[in-house]
Amino acid sequence: MDKELIGQFIKNAIAEDLGDGDHTSLSTIPAGTTGKAKLLIKEDGILAGVELALEIFKQVDAGLQTAVFINDGAEVKYGDIAFTVEGSSHAILLAERLVLNCMQRMSGIATKTNRIVKLLESYSTKLLDTRKTTPGLRYLEKWAVRIGGGVNHRIGLYDMILIKDNHVDYAGGIASAITAANKYITEKGKQLEIEIEVRNLEELNQVLAKGMVNRIMLDNFSFDDLREAVKLIDHNYVTEASGGIVEENITDYAACGVDFISMGALTHSVKSLDMSLKAL
Repeated sequence: MDKELIGQFIKNAIAEDLGDGDHTSLSTIPAGTTGKAKLLIKEDGILAGVELALEIFKQVDAGLQTAVFINDGAEVKYGDIAFTVEGSSHAILLAERLVLNCMQRMSGIATKTNRIVKLLESYSTKLLDTRKTTPGLRYLEKWAVRIGGGVNHRIGLYDMILIKDNHVDYAGGIASAITAANKYITEKGKQLEIEIEVRNLEELNQVLAKGMVNRIMLDNFSFDDLREAVKLIDHNYVTEASGGIVEENITDYAACGVDFISMGALTHSVKSLDMSLKAL
C-alpha cells in the first residue's frame, strides 16, 4: 500500500463527505459515546479492501480498535463477519460510508477478476486490467485486480510507452511512431518498455519488420488472425489480445496462445459486492 497516496485519498474523501460536520451524529449521539460495529458480508465473493479499511479507521480516529477475522483475497459468503471496530461512535459513523464504498467496489472487482482468472487456469495466458478506471480511484481499483489474481498493466501514461492507433495515425505511421518513441527514450534517459497496438496482420508485419518494441497488442483480431499473429510473432515479443473480450469468450482467446488478455470490464463495469457495517 502506498501510504502517502492512500493518506491523501482518505483525507480528500472524508473532507468531501464531512463538510462542516456530521450533523446527524452530532445532534443525536452524545459526545464521548462509544460503540462497536461489525463488517457484515451479504453476498458471496472475494474480499478486498480490508487493509484500506484499517487505514481509514486509523486516520479518522487512531483510538479505534479493530479485530480482523478475514483478510483480503479470501473467499467470503453471506453472513461472514470480516472484522469488528470499536471506539468512538462518532468516528465509526464518520468512517462507515467511506469504508463501505471502497470495500464494496474493490470486492466487486476482485470477485470478477478472480472468476475470470479461474477460467484461465489451464492456459498460460494472464489477465490484465486497463486504464479504464474511475478517476481518483485507479490505485484502489488496480489494487483490487491484484487481490483477485489479475495483473496490472501500466498504471498511467508515465510508466510505459503504449503506441495506440491514434498515436500511429498522428505520428504518420507505425515505423515513424516506433522510431520516435525509441529516440525519445534515449534522449530523455528513460527506462520504459514500448508496446504498440496493431489492428490487422498487415500492421503486424510492419511492426515485425521494424522491431524495436517489447510488446504487441493485437486489437479486435478474429480468432483465425489471432492464431496467425501469435505464430508470426513466434515468442519474439510479448503478446496481448484486447478488444471485444468478455467472460464468455475469454478462453477462446487464451486458446490462441497469447501471453496476456486485457479487459477494461474488470474496472469499468463491475457490480459491487454487498456488505454493511452494523452496530453491535
